[in-house]
Amino acid sequence: MIYPSIDQMLEKVDSRYSLVIMTAKRARNFRENLVNKEDSGNINEVTAALEDIAAGRITFERTKNGIK
Repeated sequence: MIYPSIDQMLEKVDSRYSLVIMTAKRARNFRENLVNKEDSGNINEVTAALEDIAAGRITFERTKNGIK
């Protein structure tokens, strides 16, 4: 079973597309802010991003140009 589940995360966003964009942006942020890759251990940026979305630490705002 995948945690967090897709159903749980879809309650936080309005569509799967928004979920994918939010996850990609957050994972990229994790990767860019990683100072020393050897110190990171076995961190998976995508999993960490999904956990942040499921916990409500990441939100989104819909604008005319896209997600901000």
